[in-house]
Amino acid sequence: MIPVFKPDLGEEELSEIKKVFDSHWVGLGPKTREFENQFANYIGSKFAVGTNSATAALHLAVASLGLGSGEIIVPAITFASTAHAAVYCNSIPVLCDVNPETLCMDIDDLRKKITPMTKAIIPVHLGGHPCDMKEINELAEDKGITVIEDAANATGASYNGKMVGTLGKAACFSFHAVKNMTTGEGGMITTDDETLAKRLYRLRWVGINKDTWNRAYVSAKYSWYYEITELGWKYHLNDIPAAIGIAQLRKLERLNGLRRGVVEMYNDAFGGLGWASVPAERPYVKHAYWLYILRVNDARDRDKLISHLAERDIATSVHFMPVHLHPYYRDFYASKGIKVSAPVAEREWQRMVTLPLFPSMTESEISQVIDGVRSFRPSC
Repeated sequence: MIPVFKPDLGEEELSEIKKVFDSHWVGLGPKTREFENQFANYIGSKFAVGTNSATAALHLAVASLGLGSGEIIVPAITFASTAHAAVYCNSIPVLCDVNPETLCMDIDDLRKKITPMTKAIIPVHLGGHPCDMKEINELAEDKGITVIEDAANATGASYNGKMVGTLGKAACFSFHAVKNMTTGEGGMITTDDETLAKRLYRLRWVGINKDTWNRAYVSAKYSWYYEITELGWKYHLNDIPAAIGIAQLRKLERLNGLRRGVVEMYNDAFGGLGWASVPAERPYVKHAYWLYILRVNDARDRDKLISHLAERDIATSVHFMPVHLHPYYRDFYASKGIKVSAPVAEREWQRMVTLPLFPSMTESEISQVIDGVRSFRPSC
């Protein structure tokens, strides 16, 4: 079976992990800081704060900004963590509909969803395609609203020549096992705000004002003494996944280039199908292509295509079912008397099929996927 995703791991990662083992410091320490510094340099941000997941990163980003309870606008099509971050902080995730071309946050609907209770907007660069950040930021600035990028899908993407991760007050990345680069599990928050970064460093380490590595080796003399200055969480990264991240970051541009090569072969093969459409890539963005989402014209064909490909040993997935269709959020909104309006999301997700896409795909595997899709016979 050809998987949807496959991480690219090898001797480079093992070599970095060995350095950590040899140092006998495996917790939050020098490798974490090294990885944070390298990632900040790559993105072009002043600060980067490593976390144990993108979910933790989103929670910390919202919590650290002290927005208070209110409304946080998120797209209707996203992984649940985007909405969870609002709920964790006693806010309501207001679902914005998606653009039918890019599947990112729709600007016209965003404009309608902003109210005096809106505290933040969390645009999601779905599948690796950057959102229309110029328009989002202009809307937010006009209303005094904070923008937090959910860049979990988009490590290495750019918008108008600027890297994703530098386009809001803060940005949250994912290094989950199947993302463009992985640490097994992990995340990162980038920001240019020094005060915010210092608070994030505290909050990810249960509110402690000085972590163990700083007490042991950065300070002139070891001191056990620390203070908890506010309520935080155990959300920090440690040196083992950070070591993997250092090796992965060195390879990221090459890996993303290999992804793009597969995408170009898919687009050439599927562009003229007639019964399906290929992913959009607007001219002012560089798509990171975490996902390759083929959309069938007739929603009745979506599950048929999935079954057709499974019979040919090709795995597929769907990214993502709209947030409000999950039982928890269906009940959440019903309990508050909120009627969600996201007709484009409700239509488009039923057409979406995520095809296999990973850097080490062989020509044989690519051909197998192409032949599998092209051999499908649609309803009409």
